[in-house]
Amino acid sequence: MPVELDDTDIAILKSLMEDGRKSFRTISRELKISTPTIKARYDRLVNIGLIKSIRPEIDVTMISNSNKKSLSDDLIESLKVKKKHFHLNIDNLKVKMQCDFCKGPINDKPKVLKFANIERFFCCISCRSDYKEKYGGRIQSIIEKHRENKKN
Repeated sequence: MPVELDDTDIAILKSLMEDGRKSFRTISRELKISTPTIKARYDRLVNIGLIKSIRPEIDVTMISNSNKKSLSDDLIESLKVKKKHFHLNIDNLKVKMQCDFCKGPINDKPKVLKFANIERFFCCISCRSDYKEKYGGRIQSIIEKHRENKKN
């Protein structure tokens, strides 16, 4: 079952599409929603796999001619391709989710495993428990690091 994004999720995505460098604080002021809520929603969008990365948009016209000579033609061409801007209609967006263990589709409400600031989503209880068994050591070390960072 795809996850349906609410108005807050959509507003955050629209804000980031305008300028991906905005801080959570700036977005919270813009949307009149608390900063921790913006951060939690952003983390959730990353965790479900909708936001894959934040990348710079490079304007190749800003690169000086002397620098262009030292760059390969392939690199300059790839920068030009990435420069093209696109817009995505994100109203009424539903996100297809994939199980973090078996990589199969999540057709029902996902089974969630939360630890530290991380959420993992699974198609069934079996995948969630198999994931915990396989990665239990890593999960524990992440939890311990998170606790240390909170103390400092």
